[in-house]
Amino acid sequence: MDALAVEARGLVKGFGGARAVDGVDLAVPAGSIYGVLGPNGAGKSTTLRMLLGIIDPDAGTRTLLGARDPLRVADRVGYLPEERGLYPGMTAQEAIAFMGALRGLPLGEGRRRARAMLEAQDLPPDRPIRALSKGMAQTVQLLGTIVHKPKLIVLDEPFSGLDAINQARLEALIREQAESGATVLFSTHVIAHAERLCERIAIIAGGRVRFEGTVAEARGRLRPSVRLATRAADGPWRAALPADARREDGTWTFALPPAGIEPLLSALIDGDAGIEALSIERPGLHDAFVAIVGAPSEPAAEAA
Repeated sequence: MDALAVEARGLVKGFGGARAVDGVDLAVPAGSIYGVLGPNGAGKSTTLRMLLGIIDPDAGTRTLLGARDPLRVADRVGYLPEERGLYPGMTAQEAIAFMGALRGLPLGEGRRRARAMLEAQDLPPDRPIRALSKGMAQTVQLLGTIVHKPKLIVLDEPFSGLDAINQARLEALIREQAESGATVLFSTHVIAHAERLCERIAIIAGGRVRFEGTVAEARGRLRPSVRLATRAADGPWRAALPADARREDGTWTFALPPAGIEPLLSALIDGDAGIEALSIERPGLHDAFVAIVGAPSEPAAEAA
């Protein structure tokens, strides 16, 4: 694995006698887009806050950009919390420059960068925050998170509340930051975003990491499914179908046999099944997520 931008070992955090995070390990390669997935209440936000030094763990260690104390490298980090908040009377340009100044960026340079960034997003630099739509305001806060050109960008549920157009814009911004050399670490319960963006993921449920690895490795935990339609309803070829085969509306569905599709194809052809349609469907990250931790708490969001 490449050099790590973020590493955590055995992070533990409890509140009111209950463990919100229970021994989390993470390893985020530098320059990657890394997703922390899990249902609401899984411990994602608490984990990110411990990594950033906003709260201290009860046990475990964390290393951020090579530093054991995250606050030592705070000026090289951009953080978008789940709780959004901007001064409504500020213009978009001033809000971004102000956020940059909090990370050590001179106000004049912050204003220059802010105007260029806003114009690139077709957003009005001089309009006050209170006059912007929710999606526009959230984009402004994201731009303020990255205006000082951080090496590590941490986004907590960044897609929450955005419509499809603004979600696509945010995905493009995340890709641009990674292409420029930054590491992007974000949490989400909307699995589609992680599948499109991430190189590696961690799936957290109940405060524990249930899976860590590439998206392909997560999907590889499930066997592909086969859909088969035949002209013949019965025949000697039926004996070649796997035990889990189920027929509905004239179509058979079953998991791809361990031996592959070729032996089954031979049996279908030799038995005059009359193949009308045959497809092999690879499992998606959503399928892997459900297999690992159960259905997402907000399944409707998956279509986003």
